[in-house]
Amino acid sequence: MALKDELRAQGNFLFRYRSYLPVIIIVAGLAVFVQTQMTTEAPSWIHLFNIGCFAVSALGLIIRMIAVGYSSDNTSGRNTAQGQIADDINATGLYSICRHPLYVGNYFMWLGIAMLTLNFWFIIAFTLLYWLYYERIIFAEEAYLIEKYGDKYLKFAENVPAFVPSFSKWKKPQNTFSAIKIIRQEKTGILYLFLMFYVFNSISDYLVENQLCFIECYWFWGLILGIVWYVVIKTIQKTTTLLKVDRK
Repeated sequence: MALKDELRAQGNFLFRYRSYLPVIIIVAGLAVFVQTQMTTEAPSWIHLFNIGCFAVSALGLIIRMIAVGYSSDNTSGRNTAQGQIADDINATGLYSICRHPLYVGNYFMWLGIAMLTLNFWFIIAFTLLYWLYYERIIFAEEAYLIEKYGDKYLKFAENVPAFVPSFSKWKKPQNTFSAIKIIRQEKTGILYLFLMFYVFNSISDYLVENQLCFIECYWFWGLILGIVWYVVIKTIQKTTTLLKVDRK
């Protein structure tokens, strides 16, 4: 198999099982985190640092929300278990400064969690793993888009960087903002974000103070709100058509 075909096959495979990447990061991160907690005394500024980590993750979630909210349906090579989908090319809004803003958002979401370990080398290892993983997914997506749109996509890719944004290339979004798309698609990300920060901070409290983080812990209440939000949205999706209505 030619290398380009092998990379494309790997990219399609990795996207299909992309839910396992967070599991790897979480398990490895928790192991490093526990070791750090047991061998190193937490600095006095740890609570502020945790909030800073949450801000990094929240930035990633916001990037995703902006990209999703302004994007058209079935665009820019949405890769599914059934195959690639692309009725058009997203080329405005965040997509005008970066070809894959959703993956940029994902990176910052998981970077904030990786930072909780307080381990510089783990953060570097996470970044390298993330790049190797998503580089292949991007290759597969763009191979499909080139096949479907040819010179149209090649011209777009020539002027817009793949991952690191070029803000000078900004173009106003062609679509109106759709809050419904965000509510529909990002509910799981919101839940997972609060869950991860609660888990890490609860482990820290247990190891340091021999107690779990509950009522007095803002991460606990954030998790409760995330669970309630997820359950409400899932219930609405299953019992009504309210969230199926999109922009006109």
